[in-house]
Amino acid sequence: KPFVISMPPSNITGELHLGHALGFTIQDILTRYHRMVGDMTLWLPGTDHAAIATQVVIERFLKQEGTSREALGREAFLKRVWQWKEEYGSRINLQTRRLGASPDWSRERFTMDAGLTLAVQTAFKKLYDDHLIYRGERIINWCPGCQTAISDLEVDHVDTPGTLWHIAYPLVDGTGTVVVATTRPETMLGDTAVAVHPEDQRFAAIIGKLVRLPIVGREIPVIADQRIDRSFGTGAVKVTPGHDPLDFDLGVTHHLPSLQVIGQDGRMTAAAGADVAGLTTLAAREQIVLRLRETGMLVKAEDYIHAVATCSRSGTVIEPLVSMQWFVKMKPLAALAIRAIRSKKIAIVPSRFEKVFFHWLENIRDWNISRQIWWGHRLPVWYRRSKNGEEIRVALTRPGPGWTQDPDTLDTWFSSGLWTFSTLGWPKRTKDLQRFHPTSVLETSWDILFFWVARMIMFSEYLLGEVPFKTVYLHGLILDQHGKKMSRSKGNGIDPLVMVDRFGADALRMSLVVGNAPGQDFRLYEKKIEHYRNFANKLWNVARFIIAQPRPSGRPVAKSLADRWIIGRLNAVTTIVTASLDSLDFSTAGQSLYDFLWHDLADWYIEASKVEKNIGLLYRVLEQYLVLLHPFMPFITERLWSQLSPDALLMVSAWPKAARASAAQGADFGRLQLTVSRLRNFKVHSGLPAGAPCAFVPRGSHDDPQLMSALAGVQVQAVPRLTVDSRYSEVLLGQTTFQVEREYIQRYESWRQKERTTLEQYISSLELKLGNAEFVARAPAEVVAEEREKLATAKQRLLEL
Repeated sequence: KPFVISMPPSNITGELHLGHALGFTIQDILTRYHRMVGDMTLWLPGTDHAAIATQVVIERFLKQEGTSREALGREAFLKRVWQWKEEYGSRINLQTRRLGASPDWSRERFTMDAGLTLAVQTAFKKLYDDHLIYRGERIINWCPGCQTAISDLEVDHVDTPGTLWHIAYPLVDGTGTVVVATTRPETMLGDTAVAVHPEDQRFAAIIGKLVRLPIVGREIPVIADQRIDRSFGTGAVKVTPGHDPLDFDLGVTHHLPSLQVIGQDGRMTAAAGADVAGLTTLAAREQIVLRLRETGMLVKAEDYIHAVATCSRSGTVIEPLVSMQWFVKMKPLAALAIRAIRSKKIAIVPSRFEKVFFHWLENIRDWNISRQIWWGHRLPVWYRRSKNGEEIRVALTRPGPGWTQDPDTLDTWFSSGLWTFSTLGWPKRTKDLQRFHPTSVLETSWDILFFWVARMIMFSEYLLGEVPFKTVYLHGLILDQHGKKMSRSKGNGIDPLVMVDRFGADALRMSLVVGNAPGQDFRLYEKKIEHYRNFANKLWNVARFIIAQPRPSGRPVAKSLADRWIIGRLNAVTTIVTASLDSLDFSTAGQSLYDFLWHDLADWYIEASKVEKNIGLLYRVLEQYLVLLHPFMPFITERLWSQLSPDALLMVSAWPKAARASAAQGADFGRLQLTVSRLRNFKVHSGLPAGAPCAFVPRGSHDDPQLMSALAGVQVQAVPRLTVDSRYSEVLLGQTTFQVEREYIQRYESWRQKERTTLEQYISSLELKLGNAEFVARAPAEVVAEEREKLATAKQRLLEL
């Protein structure tokens, strides 16, 4: 059966960051796993033209050269962008390869490919013909720096210190004033109402009355609306339909006029009045506040932290403006996406994101899709003047002479919304489209669930009548070791390529998935990556030890207790890893593989094999382990495999199936492990020399003196019975009684008593701290939880002693 992932297209302007590294690692693990299972596997790569980001980059270069896009003209500018794309646009894909990503690079697509452009134009025309795309004046995010409308995703909300001004609006009938609060007094010049909540008794008597707009003198009504937040400021707010999304909606509901007092250049317009026309918004703000003070209308000004919307590309403050733009009606499309999730045709992992998904779709606004830039998919819209006025036609090619194409381009999210099927040949009904769509898994970050994932579901359901993928796996954001969001500007970011150079791609990949749950932000720090580099070294040393032994011919057979135990453990880890990958639990799979190598194979079986010499079985265990680990650590596993099977590739080897193992075999070896662990501990804390005699009476098949000697590093001797001798005494270690020279037992008991005393004191201090109600109430919850965990660990340790 097919298993398909459409790689989320990276921006051609982008540099590989940890978010990319996490996403590509998870996608590559799934791809390698399904390829080895035997599924018809396709991981289709590609890049996004990143319209605004790319145009900003090219315009920056042009400015350094002393020219501009306007000076070049549209055709020459676009030629320059394509040249840049050919030279630098594949940079992030080259960086991705260093992580070991294994998509089918021969199928790489670009959102501005001819085939994908046809898909975009076809989708636009169908939406228009079905009356789901329209042209109209609505409020949008306008970036004065980029000189274009931008999407919500390209807006950063930055908490900024500011001022909350309280301004008195006099009632026209002379009965008093209404005080409103605002962070942008410059927009008051465009006010067309004052709004209050209908249930707010403070203003019940003035609803429907008129107030006089300070400075301007215009009379405007007091309206009531349920959408007003009674807790903000005074509870009364100014309504400026031309410069605020909520105010625009209020204006539509209450039939208020809309005045544009700020222009697309970020300066005040003539409609704002001759005194401020042409000024920047900040300069106009200073003048208006001064006038309000002079006229006594400024009641007070207080410090206030508020979220300022800025353009993520240019850093310019966003101006909400009413503009003639192209929009998609989202309610009918959102209903398709809601139905797809509710009917379980698509599973979101983790499922808790379904709630916020539904909330966003149920409150969705129409989508502004036109952009006032040159780089991107040009709108397939044509205009012609006729005796009846302006004619508009949507067509894939020029309708005929006299028609002029709309200069605007489409929002990048429009083309990326078609990604899963446009890359497979749609609108043509290709064999690839029939074979590989719907895709299997979409892996991406939770923070673009709405902007991209939802739109892909809408477009696929609308245009193809099917979902674009069966499962959405959302990964979390990566934090530093202190739980802070990583940022290059803060100096706490980690460059994945530097980590690859320092510790290897395999170590970085393991550090990204182990300890990471879907949709959960998690911490990553250099020490963790270094830890998995050490793990890679451990694997290398174990493998080199095995490969150094001559490989015997014939099929290896489990002969001893240790042999049967390691085969049981290998089967168990095979079962766990397979089930975990099937359920997208990458952390459990990775941790199981780590534990098997470090604890089972290296700590126990390698040492046991030095006694029992079953080299054939060692090779078998190593080979199966390399297959299981390969999706996680492809470089080192492929390298080691080439030394085991020079003529074969690991990445296309068959995934192993677990055989049923006897629980009794594991239990027998488990008792041996417990005894040896206690014996090792006794040796360390008693000062027992290596090779010292240590007698015991065997009680079961697991009591192998030769194996115990090799694993514990002492001379274990099996005897018919323990002798009575003043020099010797008995000590119970695990489930076995050993006879050892008395002085070593005394030293061990002395250590154990000191350890117990220390632990008891430590436990008392923790219990005293946690018994302090003030500490528990005031300390951060994570600190209290950490202290409780310390107490539980200490009590367990005391119990073991």
